[in-house]
Amino acid sequence: MATETKDIKATTALEDHKGYRELVLQHENDSTLTTLNLGPTHPATHGIFQNILKMDGEIIKSAVPTIGYIHRAFEKIAERRPFYQITPLTDRMNYCSAPINNMGYHMTVEKLLGITIPKRAQYIRVIMMELARISDHLICNSVIGVDSGALTGFLYVMQEREKIYDIYEEVCGARLTTNMGRIGGMERDLSPKAIHLIEEFLVRFPKVWGEFENMLTRNRIFIDRTEGVSPISAERALNYGFTGPNLRAAGVDYDVRVMNPYSSYEDFDFEIPVGTNGDIYDRFMVRNEEIWQSLKIIKQAVTNLPEGSYHADAPHYYLPPKQAVYTSMEALIYHFKIVMGETDAPKGEVYHSVEGGNGELGFYLISDGGRSPYRLHFRRPCFIYYQAYSELIVGSQLSDAILTLSSLNVIAGELDS
Repeated sequence: MATETKDIKATTALEDHKGYRELVLQHENDSTLTTLNLGPTHPATHGIFQNILKMDGEIIKSAVPTIGYIHRAFEKIAERRPFYQITPLTDRMNYCSAPINNMGYHMTVEKLLGITIPKRAQYIRVIMMELARISDHLICNSVIGVDSGALTGFLYVMQEREKIYDIYEEVCGARLTTNMGRIGGMERDLSPKAIHLIEEFLVRFPKVWGEFENMLTRNRIFIDRTEGVSPISAERALNYGFTGPNLRAAGVDYDVRVMNPYSSYEDFDFEIPVGTNGDIYDRFMVRNEEIWQSLKIIKQAVTNLPEGSYHADAPHYYLPPKQAVYTSMEALIYHFKIVMGETDAPKGEVYHSVEGGNGELGFYLISDGGRSPYRLHFRRPCFIYYQAYSELIVGSQLSDAILTLSSLNVIAGELDS
C-alpha cells in the first residue's frame, strides 16, 4: 500500500455525485486512513486506468478514478481517414466483440449515404453480431468467476471462444480485431465451411455453457460473493445513462435491438432478460440468459438465411470483386476512386446505435460533403457507466471492488478511445 498523501482532489466527473465530493474531501486529511493506488497497471483492474482509494483497513471510504492512460484519439484520427479506413479503429474499442463495432459503424455510414443492404447481408450481420455478443458475455462472466475464486470455468469456456474466432477467421480472415464487412454489406458470402462451423457451434456450445452455469449460479460461495454487492437502482442507473446488461440487471428492459430495430432484428423471436436488484449477481445472470437468447437468434438466422446478394448495389462506395477489377475498366475506376479516397460523401448529420456487448454503442457522424468525416463521435457505453464505479464501491471491501469492475465489464479500449 502507498503512503499517505494530501493531494487527492475530486474530479469534475464526480462533482455531480450527490455528496460525493464532500465525502472525498472529508477523508482527504484523515491520517487514520491509508491511500491505495489501484492501477493504472494492476493485475486485477482489467485495463489501464487508476482508482485512488482511501481505505479504512479493507473498507473503501472514497475513490477517485483517473482515465486517459491509453487514449488513442480515434475520433480525431477518423477526421483524417477515408470512410472505409475507419473500420479498423472500431475494432480497437471493445475488442471482445469487435464485429458489433464494425457493423455499427458501417450502418451509420450507410444511413448517411442512403444505402439499403439486401436481406441476406443483414442476416449475416446478425449472425456475426450475436456470435460477438456471446464471446463478449462469455469473457465477462467467466472473469467474474475468476475474481470470485473459480478459475476452472474460465479455462473451460475460453476453448469455446476460440471456436467463435474460427468462424470469424473463415468469414473475414481475422480473429480478434476483425475489420469485418464493408460499407454496403459483407466482403464475401458465407462459405459452406463457415455455415458448417456455425451449425457445429450451435450443437456443441449449449452443453458447455450449461455446465458453466451449473458450476456458479447455485454455488453458495459465488452467491455470497455477488448477491447484494454493488447494487444500483433503476432510477440511479438511468440517471447515469446506463444501457445494456448493466441497465437491464437493474430492472429496465431497454434493448436497442427491440426499441430501434436494425439489420432485420424485427424478424427474430427472442426475449430480453431483466434483473431486479442491479447487483453483481443480477448482472451475471442477465448476461448468462442473453447468451441463450443469442443462440436462439443465430439458429433462426441460419435456418431462414435469405437468398440473394451479400452486398448492396453501391459501386461508388463498395469495392468491386478483384476479378472484375482485373477485367473491367469500370470496376478498375471504382476500385481506384474508393481506395484513393476520391469519392465524396453527401453532406449530412446522422446518429445510429446498435446493442453492443456492453450496451448502446452509438456513432454520431457529421459530413461536410468531403472524403472524410467532419466529425465522428463514438458513444462508448463503458465511458458512461464507469462514472458510477466510485459510487458503487464506497463502503465495500477491496475484493468486492474488483468483482464490481468485472461485473460492469469495463473494457479499457472502449472507455478510453
